[in-house]
Amino acid sequence: MTAAAELWQIWVDTGGTFTDCLARDPGGALRRVKVLSSGSLRATVVERRGKRQLALAGLDELRPGALQGWRLTRLAGDERLSTVAWDGSAVELAAAAPRSFARGTLCELVSPEEAPLLACRLITGTAPDAPLPPLRLRLATTLGTNALLERRGAPTGLFLTRGFGDLVEIGTQQRPDLFALAIEKPAPLYATTVEVEERHSASGEVLAELDEAALAVAARRVREAGVTSAAVALLHSFRYPEVERRVAKLLREHGFAHVSASAELAPALGYLARAETALVDAYLAPILEGYLGRIAHALRRGDPASEATKSTPLLVMTSAGGLSAASRFRAHEGLLSGPAAGVVGAAEAARRSGFERVLTFDMGGTSTDVARWDGELPWVFEHRVGEARLLAPAVAVETVAAGGGSICSFDGHRLRVGPESGGARPGPACYGAGGPLCLTDVNLLLGRVDASRFEIPLDVAAAGRACTALEASLTAAGESMPRERLLAGLLRIADERMAEAIREISVRRGYDPAGYALLAFGGAGGQHACAVAELLGIGTVMVPADASLLSALGLGVARLERVTSRQVLRPLAEVGEALPGWLAELGEAASAEVRAQGAGADEVTVERRLVELRFVGQESVVEVTWEEGRSVAEEFAARYRDLFGYLPETRPVEVVALRAAAAARPALEAVPPRPEPREARPALRRRVWLGGRWRRVPVHNRERLPPGTVIDGPALVLERHSATLVDRDWELSVDGAAALVLRRAARAPATTRRAVESAQ
Repeated sequence: MTAAAELWQIWVDTGGTFTDCLARDPGGALRRVKVLSSGSLRATVVERRGKRQLALAGLDELRPGALQGWRLTRLAGDERLSTVAWDGSAVELAAAAPRSFARGTLCELVSPEEAPLLACRLITGTAPDAPLPPLRLRLATTLGTNALLERRGAPTGLFLTRGFGDLVEIGTQQRPDLFALAIEKPAPLYATTVEVEERHSASGEVLAELDEAALAVAARRVREAGVTSAAVALLHSFRYPEVERRVAKLLREHGFAHVSASAELAPALGYLARAETALVDAYLAPILEGYLGRIAHALRRGDPASEATKSTPLLVMTSAGGLSAASRFRAHEGLLSGPAAGVVGAAEAARRSGFERVLTFDMGGTSTDVARWDGELPWVFEHRVGEARLLAPAVAVETVAAGGGSICSFDGHRLRVGPESGGARPGPACYGAGGPLCLTDVNLLLGRVDASRFEIPLDVAAAGRACTALEASLTAAGESMPRERLLAGLLRIADERMAEAIREISVRRGYDPAGYALLAFGGAGGQHACAVAELLGIGTVMVPADASLLSALGLGVARLERVTSRQVLRPLAEVGEALPGWLAELGEAASAEVRAQGAGADEVTVERRLVELRFVGQESVVEVTWEEGRSVAEEFAARYRDLFGYLPETRPVEVVALRAAAAARPALEAVPPRPEPREARPALRRRVWLGGRWRRVPVHNRERLPPGTVIDGPALVLERHSATLVDRDWELSVDGAAALVLRRAARAPATTRRAVESAQ
């Protein structure tokens, strides 16, 4: 049996635009690769070698081999060519290439495999037609989220207690836009509903027995209509789940491939939220199970007889920031897996650099995710994804549709950045696929992006043409302005939108951003970090090593973790003595689930014990951490007073729910010592638009900045997958963990400086 240390350890985060991959090879070296999430590679035609061969540049990481099933497309056209082989410099085609594939043409080589598998091939140096080596893969994916938002799930039947057939369609009756005159309700996720003849009272009294014969008839009718997935949510089943289990068993016997029972997934008060959770799980389960199954099958191809390969787990990141074995992963618990992985990676980066409080700022190609970290992952136990409400633990992340691919446009009245995105295809205009002007184009045209260092070929002229088109639309509306001022205005709009998202998770929840460092990562985070920090009054910015791949790093340091819960709904005065025992039981149940996924018995610890409380008659809860020897009532009173500024002394307190989280202990790296300061010489200088004019800014290569390096802004720090802009009045130093730490100098306040620049 192959030892774990001899296997590849690969961590892959699939985002909306790019798929990020970090890996430790069997020798312990760290490797990196980034591919488009469409499972494709970008290249440039160098020359034509006969009718059926094209020499391509930009595919250095693709090993020679057969390319059956792959295809070559021209970014600016619709031609799709079948491929035969790749020899390391040229691709052989099944038929003659059209003349449109001339020298300098930007094209795309599309793999038939999912993006994570393509990343695994590139990072391990495996040929396209060869099996992957034995490896362990940790995965975060947006597949379920995208399928939910784009309504691409499986046809699903929803089984509800009789009289509640319209429950999900009615919802909460809240209007997303209070003053909108035309309300367009989204279509429900389910294909059909079935009202089940059964009823329990809240106290457990049987009001109507389950009519299994009628249910069997309804199940056959739904199956004959082509529905293979089912969600079951019965009234009060969180307390009395037996009938729901009987319904689920009967549905499986009648051929439903996927059955999601609400009491199993979310044993908590709230019929509507439980029903929606079960519905989302059933709706997405076939897609995610098929996706994970294909990946697991590809990992086993290398050596089917190898016990090491058979036992190698495919681990998937959950929305709560923990890992789950793919065989135990449920669709509803991973819709925020990518953002959660980013927060886990940011927390580890903050710890290594000695920061105790950070606001995480993950700016990628499609969106920006922000969160607040104070030493523990911030959790919520009910969250929304699109129109669906889910009862599942998740990292508290705020997302705004502002990323490198956000489309910059003019709607006839105002300039806009997002929420629409160019995605991976066509992407920003500079990708060469005919896309619109996007934020990446803006940074490119203002000198903040070096086209020669970008991950894929960039067409600066295409970005310029897209900007000209936007200028023309402004001119037609009588709103012309200089190009640089227009582009700088678009940046400011994006910065304000991202700063507003950070205010949502800080200021509006009673936390002052000035007391935190801004931890910027993602492919575009470093370009906007100083500007966003100034808008929030933050004086310290941190850009960790491997910033554009930090979500993948988060997968590498994440742990097997499970959260268990128990609904209580009883006065604290009655159950206070029982809480320690109940929490111990929940902790053991969570620990058992972690051990069942491969963790050793001595590796598992109970990390958190949480108690949700409220005053009787209130709906919202206050969460406190239970610790032996501390009074839950006093902790609740202190937290309530902090949140609301007063305390209704005479009202009784109710225990709503208990939760326990268990995880495998991490192997923590020591915090490196502070290095001695040293100066750095720039590699070159380039023109960058800053402060209302073009400036010659020093450019540094990040890999040549050792710990201790100090640089005064303005400056540009480039690395393979991203760039960091050190704005004026900021100073950069490289700490012992190789993170870039930017601090604002004690000079003119940012607001004063902007006022002067506006006057100019």
